[in-house]
Amino acid sequence: MIKYEPNSMGNKAKDDDLYQEMCRVVGKVVLEMRDLGKEPKHIVIAGVLRTSLANRKIQRSPLTVEAMEKVIHALSGH
Repeated sequence: MIKYEPNSMGNKAKDDDLYQEMCRVVGKVVLEMRDLGKEPKHIVIAGVLRTSLANRKIQRSPLTVEAMEKVIHALSGH
């Protein structure tokens, strides 16, 4: 499970939206890896997200970018 610490002074609705987007992002990667016959290990998921985030040709919402960054951080320990 991803450890996510919402901001104690933050907006609860935004925190909930961010958490839901983090779950959606991870779920999508895990399912795509399964379809490719790869084992979805946490460090591999972080790498896939890092590579995907580096592709600036894909338009992403600010919420999705923030979610991807937080998931990368949570899974890679950096």
